[in-house]
Amino acid sequence: MKEEPCQCPDCQRFYQEHDRLIREFPTFKQQQELNWASIQSFRTLCNKVTEELQIQQANKQIDDTHIKDNKNMSDMEIKDAIDELENVNAYLYSIEALMERIFETKVSENIEVKFKEIANKLAPDPLNIDRLILNRLFHQTPDLPDKNNSN
Repeated sequence: MKEEPCQCPDCQRFYQEHDRLIREFPTFKQQQELNWASIQSFRTLCNKVTEELQIQQANKQIDDTHIKDNKNMSDMEIKDAIDELENVNAYLYSIEALMERIFETKVSENIEVKFKEIANKLAPDPLNIDRLILNRLFHQTPDLPDKNNSN
């Protein structure tokens, strides 16, 4: 028996983003580049936030313009956040090292075509007219009344 995907708002956003990334980046090379850029942007942002917190901690000043609601941040909270972000940065560095191995992999144009083909099956365009028609057949909508309920 196939398990139904979770319908909570967080999971639904994840599924939509997952499918969008497959649709917009359907090749092996595009996925490599996307993941590399994602890791790099995450590392950049974590490093910058860590640096800002370290400066605040060193100056023992908390500037309202840098962190929302930071008037209530204690030195301990800042120290804990710095420690956690340094751990995240270490994990991201490890992932980056693994990604370098993935970048060494090259695939032929025939395989790239296969990636595109599978991407279209995994994440079809939700605005494709055929899919919209099919969805209407499966889900009752106000503008397409159920035959059994019409009088």
